[in-house]
Amino acid sequence: MAALKEIVSLYQNLKNEWSKQPWDLNKAGDLLSQLKVGLTHLMFLPTSNTPANQKELLIARDILEIGAQYSIATEDIPSFERYMSQLKCYYFDYKTALPESTYKYQLLGLNLLFLLSQNRVAEFHTELELLPADQIQKNVYIRHPLSLEQCLMEGSYNKIFLAKGNVPAASYNFFIDILLNTVRDEIGACMESAYDKISLKDASRMLNLNSEKETLAFGTKKGWKVIPEGCFNFSTSHEKKSEEPIPSAELVTLAIDYARELEMIV
Repeated sequence: MAALKEIVSLYQNLKNEWSKQPWDLNKAGDLLSQLKVGLTHLMFLPTSNTPANQKELLIARDILEIGAQYSIATEDIPSFERYMSQLKCYYFDYKTALPESTYKYQLLGLNLLFLLSQNRVAEFHTELELLPADQIQKNVYIRHPLSLEQCLMEGSYNKIFLAKGNVPAASYNFFIDILLNTVRDEIGACMESAYDKISLKDASRMLNLNSEKETLAFGTKKGWKVIPEGCFNFSTSHEKKSEEPIPSAELVTLAIDYARELEMIV
């Protein structure tokens, strides 16, 4: 009983801390660490063989939801994935035993965006199939990653860049930034194949970067060469590809050898 009281006390402290702005991430992290240990010693988690009462389940769900949001605030992707894995038990397995959480679809939508940003498209669709049809069609938190996935499939990259300023919750910006970097890498690869050279201005426009300084930084990361005309030069990499020798003499010799061997067999 003493352990239960301690969990409830820590939970109230975490809840109060998380309601403040700005968050004290160090303090919230310490409280979450203590609560994670405490929950494993009680019957709060759905993995336990002994059923927990509704109050305990609601407290555990609230803690995990704060944990998922904390993971985004600290940019800890593996931690976010672990919290979401546990939360799905409450959202789906316990959906008839618990009142629906205010944060349910916000976090499920955030999880979809996470999968999309990691290019885990098959898992994205698997998670989507778990959701009710009406929520897929109407819920703003679910519609957002779904519309981004459609843009990716169509190659409508400009619409994805525009989504940066139109997110349903501030926490979505973290995975949007990762997704935009992935899209820029795709565009960069296409530029390398399509052009011998391209001006910094045109590259900035295509990559949707705000300044030539940002574009230069992107090009440096990709190993692109800048020439005095203020352009990225891709012709060197094209030449390297075209200069790869075709061992035609060796192929002819091998073919003749094989023909002789076949004649001997016949």
